[in-house]
Amino acid sequence: MSVRLESADWIWRDGEFIAWDDAKIHILSLAVQFGSSVFEGIRCYKTPSGPAVFRLPEHLRRLRDSCRVYRIELPYSAEDLTDACLTLVGKNRLEECYIRPMVLRGYGAAGMNPEGSPIETYIACWPWGTYLGAEALEQGVDVCVSTWQRMAPNTFPAEAKAAGHYTNAQLIKMDALAHGFVEAIALGPGGLVSEGSGQNIFLVRDGELITPSHDGTSLSGITQSSVVTIAEDLGIPVRRRAVPREMLYTADELFFTGTASEVTPIRSVDRITVGEGGAGPITKRLQQRFLAIVRGEAEDVHGWLTPISKEAAVLGT
Repeated sequence: MSVRLESADWIWRDGEFIAWDDAKIHILSLAVQFGSSVFEGIRCYKTPSGPAVFRLPEHLRRLRDSCRVYRIELPYSAEDLTDACLTLVGKNRLEECYIRPMVLRGYGAAGMNPEGSPIETYIACWPWGTYLGAEALEQGVDVCVSTWQRMAPNTFPAEAKAAGHYTNAQLIKMDALAHGFVEAIALGPGGLVSEGSGQNIFLVRDGELITPSHDGTSLSGITQSSVVTIAEDLGIPVRRRAVPREMLYTADELFFTGTASEVTPIRSVDRITVGEGGAGPITKRLQQRFLAIVRGEAEDVHGWLTPISKEAAVLGT
């Protein structure tokens, strides 16, 4: 399975809009040489009231946090980046899309000291559907436990969303595909369940929703925290705890969460069927509520949606 990126017309670069094909960096930029960049993945959904971005402030806060961890001086405020994201979607005339802010170190330094490289900031957006396949949200996906593990704490900062970290994620993903699976679940160095290649994971056991503890091996997910909040709203008990591998095989239900994956059921792990296979009842409740909120079909009681105003669309023209 391969997801090809679909181009749009415009990209925001350091305060101006440039044509999609003009967004280029030098081959010797630190972003290319050493993966020295941080980024976010954000979804904009089509709603009855027009396009709306899901949890934009939280994503931009995490982007700023990632910059801070990597000592990148981000020259734009949260308000600047918010306006840029909203206006960019309007300028590209997209009703639904994926938004990718990126802050990178450009051409300049040649070694490990990055101070000689300029900071460049880009925001792109493009149409993107269901990440793990058109039928994944309904039927679920078959996954394996990867032979590659996640990083140990205090090696790479797992809470920072940095491009270089995703070489590990690519190995996990390719490992899964090579063995005939759609996705993989990675363990941490202590042998406990961490996350997918780019998703957090939830288990359901005896009516309780479980997600692995934040232990320095996984990224804290914004969709993950949203699902926890929705579960609490629905009266479903939630617990964070250490999750040994064998719990994946004995869980009543399993599912992934993530900006790209949304809420995707897992129907088997290492060819062992999870529960009855497909989406279980709690997974369905959480998925349906999540999708209803982001699509504007249920009340946004937590204020998660930022609409693309007519003013933003006009500014982008």
